[in-house]
Amino acid sequence: MPSSTPSTKKDMYNVVVIGAGTAGLVTAAGTAGLGGRVALIERNKMGGDCLNFGCVPSKALISSARLIQQIRESEKWGLDRQEPQFTFDKIFERMRARRAKIAPNDSQERFESLGVDVFRGEARFVSPNEIEVNVVPSPQSSPSGRGGRTAPGGGQRLCAKNFVIATGSRATIPNIDGIDGVPFFTNESIFDELRSTPRSIIILGGGPIGCELAQMFARLGVQATIVQRNAQLLPREDRDVADFLERCLASEGVRILKNAEARSATKNSDGTIALQLLDRQSSAQPETRLVGDVLLVAAGRTANFRKLDLEAAGVDVGDKGICVNNFLQTSQPYIYAVGDVIGPFQFTHMADAQARVVVRNILMPFQFLRQRVDYSVVPWCTYTDPEVAHVGLSEKDAQNNGTAYDLFRIELADVDRAVVESEDTGFAKILAAKGSDKILGATIVGPEAGDLLHEFVLAMKAGIGLGTIGSTIHAYPTLAELARKAGDKYNKTRLTPNAKKIFSWLYRRQL
Repeated sequence: MPSSTPSTKKDMYNVVVIGAGTAGLVTAAGTAGLGGRVALIERNKMGGDCLNFGCVPSKALISSARLIQQIRESEKWGLDRQEPQFTFDKIFERMRARRAKIAPNDSQERFESLGVDVFRGEARFVSPNEIEVNVVPSPQSSPSGRGGRTAPGGGQRLCAKNFVIATGSRATIPNIDGIDGVPFFTNESIFDELRSTPRSIIILGGGPIGCELAQMFARLGVQATIVQRNAQLLPREDRDVADFLERCLASEGVRILKNAEARSATKNSDGTIALQLLDRQSSAQPETRLVGDVLLVAAGRTANFRKLDLEAAGVDVGDKGICVNNFLQTSQPYIYAVGDVIGPFQFTHMADAQARVVVRNILMPFQFLRQRVDYSVVPWCTYTDPEVAHVGLSEKDAQNNGTAYDLFRIELADVDRAVVESEDTGFAKILAAKGSDKILGATIVGPEAGDLLHEFVLAMKAGIGLGTIGSTIHAYPTLAELARKAGDKYNKTRLTPNAKKIFSWLYRRQL
């Protein structure tokens, strides 16, 4: 390791973690649990994006909106038609209360009780093995200062054998004329700063965040419009999946503008926001004007690393984030990076998985003992209604890669439990290697799709084929029969004409 300012053994940490989101918290807790001396630095809120601005608050609101919609559609369940009674503010109050119930798991107090030294402030590298923290006093508790020393400029200096950069990402603000002069929300502000019910909301971006929140707001009585620059929603998914979801959203009143690029933004005298949109496909009417009460920017994510002064540490970066190898090491092998700041999958569960790899790798004294991160089986879910869950190859991926496959499609209308629950809108697509039951990928569109997907996730990880799933007893009636039906479809392909002739001959011999 490169030398730095002399430091006593007492001043040295085994690991300094920068960022207290999912990746940072898992790394800090894992290291401390194994007996390591660890410091954790956070400049904003403990719990990071997922707890404060992402998964937790959005899913709490989605839960309320789902119930509202079920009441609105009560005739589907044999009830008299009725309108749901709710208050917008109370829905948001419930979300914040649910978030507050989870928050202690990620709190400074909890991590200090685990033996982690928590520092609240902005971190930057001053050398390859030393960082400076410009401490920000926190009302939760003041930093212990154990192991730190004051820098000439007033910051605290921390030295470590290993560093883990887990600084996450933030909403990307598109280059739109006038955007800096209009009020807008991102996921970091809308859950706490939206104080009244808007009549309408414009959402820039038709990815998971845009689709989830558009449907949620529409169910709360807000006119929602998605402005999507691409030709389809959810660009990672197959076209038929995206089109299916688009029809579902449109049926609930969500307006969707595809191939639309925002060129300028202005604030009107009545406080509304106006966007000038360019239709990227139409020459007859190339521009339209869109007006809404509220603007939400959900047009992608940008990695947070610019303020770390990584050049001083000798860490290489790319256009989209910090560069790492398969062991999650940066160009400095004792400096690791995990989570959204590296990608390629910006999911909470991926940040968790990467952090677990890093905890092991830091402890291993030799490279051959270290673990490579495995991206071969990565599930994800978009929590619209119906949910869209996916793992492995999509049809689009397989076609682009030239991978031969067999496709098995199951309609939810063929699953009895979905029918009796009046939740039979959706389908599953399972890709298997051509002529084999090896699962290459799965996509499920329907209720509880994120949970149903994990039978296929585990099967892919363990090398279990569709044939085995088809021969496994599933409780009846459950939504999980979806997986068994996919297995049954594969098993039927094994009944070739020759095999059928043999079976017929065996039957005839019994008579």
